[in-house]
Amino acid sequence: MVKMEELRKCFEALGFKNVVTYINSGNVGFDCKSPRVSKGATSNAFLCNKIEKAVEEKFGRFFSVMVREQKDIERILKNNPFDGDYESHKEMQVLFLKDKLPKEKADALKEAAFEGERYHVNGREIYCHLPRGVADSLLTKGVIDKKMKINFTGRNWRTVQKLAEL
Repeated sequence: MVKMEELRKCFEALGFKNVVTYINSGNVGFDCKSPRVSKGATSNAFLCNKIEKAVEEKFGRFFSVMVREQKDIERILKNNPFDGDYESHKEMQVLFLKDKLPKEKADALKEAAFEGERYHVNGREIYCHLPRGVADSLLTKGVIDKKMKINFTGRNWRTVQKLAEL
Protein backbone atom coordinates (compact mmCIF):
# COMPACT_ATOMS: atom_id res chain seq x y z
CA MET A 1 0.00 0.00 0.00
CA VAL A 2 1.27 3.44 -0.93
CA LYS A 3 1.41 5.88 1.95
CA MET A 4 0.09 9.29 1.02
CA GLU A 5 3.01 11.09 2.69
CA GLU A 6 5.43 9.12 0.50
CA LEU A 7 3.31 9.89 -2.55
CA ARG A 8 3.35 13.59 -1.69
CA LYS A 9 7.15 13.51 -1.42
CA CYS A 10 7.37 11.72 -4.77
CA PHE A 11 5.40 14.56 -6.42
CA GLU A 12 7.58 17.16 -4.72
CA ALA A 13 10.69 15.38 -6.02
CA LEU A 14 9.25 15.83 -9.53
CA GLY A 15 9.31 19.56 -8.95
CA PHE A 16 5.59 20.11 -8.33
CA LYS A 17 4.62 22.85 -5.89
CA ASN A 18 1.90 23.09 -3.23
CA VAL A 19 1.44 19.31 -3.19
CA VAL A 20 -1.48 18.13 -1.07
CA THR A 21 -3.15 14.76 -0.77
CA TYR A 22 -6.72 13.90 0.04
CA ILE A 23 -7.66 10.67 1.79
CA ASN A 24 -5.78 7.45 1.21
CA SER A 25 -6.85 6.85 -2.38
CA GLY A 26 -4.22 8.51 -4.53
CA ASN A 27 -5.83 11.93 -4.83
CA VAL A 28 -3.08 14.50 -5.21
CA GLY A 29 -3.40 18.20 -5.86
CA PHE A 30 -0.40 20.14 -7.08
CA ASP A 31 0.74 23.18 -9.01
CA CYS A 32 3.04 22.92 -11.98
CA LYS A 33 4.18 24.97 -14.89
CA SER A 34 2.96 23.80 -18.25
CA PRO A 35 5.39 20.99 -19.14
CA ARG A 36 7.47 21.13 -22.30
CA VAL A 37 6.39 18.40 -24.64
CA SER A 38 7.70 16.98 -27.86
CA LYS A 39 5.94 17.59 -31.16
CA GLY A 40 2.66 15.66 -31.34
CA ALA A 41 2.42 14.99 -27.58
CA THR A 42 -0.11 16.64 -25.32
CA SER A 43 0.87 18.20 -22.03
CA ASN A 44 -1.69 15.99 -20.23
CA ALA A 45 -0.23 12.78 -21.70
CA PHE A 46 3.30 13.99 -20.98
CA LEU A 47 2.38 14.78 -17.37
CA CYS A 48 0.63 11.42 -16.86
CA ASN A 49 3.62 9.52 -18.25
CA LYS A 50 6.06 11.50 -16.12
CA ILE A 51 4.09 10.79 -12.93
CA GLU A 52 3.47 7.12 -13.81
CA LYS A 53 7.19 6.49 -14.36
CA ALA A 54 8.18 8.22 -11.12
CA VAL A 55 5.54 6.43 -9.06
CA GLU A 56 6.46 3.04 -10.55
CA GLU A 57 10.13 3.67 -9.86
CA LYS A 58 9.45 4.81 -6.28
CA PHE A 59 6.88 2.17 -5.29
CA GLY A 60 7.73 -0.73 -7.61
CA ARG A 61 4.23 -0.96 -9.02
CA PHE A 62 2.51 0.64 -12.00
CA PHE A 63 -0.48 2.89 -11.35
CA SER A 64 -2.39 4.47 -14.19
CA VAL A 65 -2.58 8.22 -13.63
CA MET A 66 -5.42 10.50 -14.64
CA VAL A 67 -4.71 14.25 -14.43
CA ARG A 68 -7.29 17.01 -14.31
CA GLU A 69 -6.76 20.72 -13.89
CA GLN A 70 -8.66 22.50 -11.15
CA LYS A 71 -10.90 24.13 -13.76
CA ASP A 72 -11.80 20.61 -14.98
CA ILE A 73 -12.96 19.56 -11.52
CA GLU A 74 -15.10 22.69 -11.31
CA ARG A 75 -16.54 21.93 -14.78
CA ILE A 76 -17.32 18.36 -13.74
CA LEU A 77 -19.22 19.57 -10.68
CA LYS A 78 -21.10 22.19 -12.68
CA ASN A 79 -22.11 19.84 -15.51
CA ASN A 80 -23.48 16.91 -13.50
CA PRO A 81 -26.28 15.62 -15.77
CA PHE A 82 -27.99 13.96 -12.82
CA ASP A 83 -27.95 16.98 -10.50
CA GLY A 84 -31.12 16.97 -8.42
CA ASP A 85 -32.05 13.44 -9.54
CA TYR A 86 -30.59 11.59 -6.58
CA GLU A 87 -31.22 11.52 -2.85
CA SER A 88 -27.66 11.09 -1.60
CA HIS A 89 -24.14 11.84 -2.81
CA LYS A 90 -23.52 8.11 -2.26
CA GLU A 91 -25.49 7.41 -5.44
CA MET A 92 -23.10 9.44 -7.60
CA GLN A 93 -19.70 8.45 -8.95
CA VAL A 94 -17.44 10.02 -11.55
CA LEU A 95 -15.09 7.84 -13.55
CA PHE A 96 -11.99 9.64 -14.76
CA LEU A 97 -10.47 8.38 -18.03
CA LYS A 98 -7.16 9.20 -19.69
CA ASP A 99 -8.74 9.67 -23.10
CA LYS A 100 -12.18 10.25 -24.53
CA LEU A 101 -14.31 7.13 -24.57
CA PRO A 102 -15.05 5.90 -28.11
CA LYS A 103 -18.75 6.06 -29.02
CA GLU A 104 -19.07 2.29 -29.38
CA LYS A 105 -17.80 1.78 -25.82
CA ALA A 106 -20.06 4.54 -24.50
CA ASP A 107 -23.05 2.86 -26.17
CA ALA A 108 -21.99 -0.55 -24.83
CA LEU A 109 -21.72 0.88 -21.32
CA LYS A 110 -25.24 2.27 -21.42
CA GLU A 111 -26.56 -1.04 -22.79
CA ALA A 112 -24.81 -3.04 -20.05
CA ALA A 113 -26.20 -0.89 -17.23
CA PHE A 114 -28.06 -2.74 -14.52
CA GLU A 115 -31.68 -1.77 -13.94
CA GLY A 116 -31.93 1.76 -12.54
CA GLU A 117 -28.31 2.69 -13.28
CA ARG A 118 -27.56 5.64 -15.51
CA TYR A 119 -24.30 6.56 -17.20
CA HIS A 120 -23.45 9.76 -19.01
CA VAL A 121 -20.21 10.11 -20.92
CA ASN A 122 -18.78 13.60 -21.22
CA GLY A 123 -15.34 13.64 -22.81
CA ARG A 124 -12.89 12.00 -20.41
CA GLU A 125 -15.44 11.55 -17.62
CA ILE A 126 -18.32 9.18 -17.03
CA TYR A 127 -21.00 10.31 -14.62
CA CYS A 128 -22.62 7.35 -12.88
CA HIS A 129 -25.96 7.50 -11.09
CA LEU A 130 -26.14 4.29 -9.05
CA PRO A 131 -29.32 4.34 -6.93
CA ARG A 132 -28.48 0.96 -5.34
CA GLY A 133 -24.93 2.06 -4.59
CA VAL A 134 -21.54 1.04 -5.90
CA ALA A 135 -21.51 -2.48 -4.43
CA ASP A 136 -24.33 -3.68 -6.70
CA SER A 137 -23.22 -1.87 -9.84
CA LEU A 138 -21.22 -2.48 -12.99
CA LEU A 139 -18.28 -0.80 -11.26
CA THR A 140 -17.66 -3.66 -8.85
CA LYS A 141 -18.60 -6.51 -11.17
CA GLY A 142 -15.58 -6.07 -13.44
CA VAL A 143 -17.76 -5.22 -16.45
CA ILE A 144 -16.27 -1.79 -17.15
CA ASP A 145 -12.61 -2.45 -16.53
CA LYS A 146 -12.19 -6.13 -17.43
CA LYS A 147 -14.88 -6.94 -19.98
CA MET A 148 -15.14 -3.54 -21.68
CA LYS A 149 -11.42 -2.78 -21.17
CA ILE A 150 -12.02 0.78 -20.03
CA ASN A 151 -9.20 2.06 -17.83
CA PHE A 152 -10.54 4.44 -15.21
CA THR A 153 -10.29 5.66 -11.68
CA GLY A 154 -13.56 6.37 -9.91
CA ARG A 155 -14.41 8.86 -7.20
CA ASN A 156 -17.63 9.33 -5.30
CA TRP A 157 -19.40 12.65 -5.55
CA ARG A 158 -18.30 13.87 -2.12
CA THR A 159 -14.65 13.23 -3.03
CA VAL A 160 -15.04 15.14 -6.30
CA GLN A 161 -16.48 18.04 -4.30
CA LYS A 162 -13.50 17.90 -1.92
CA LEU A 163 -11.05 17.80 -4.85
CA ALA A 164 -12.43 21.16 -5.94
CA GLU A 165 -11.27 22.58 -2.60
CA LEU A 166 -7.64 21.36 -2.84
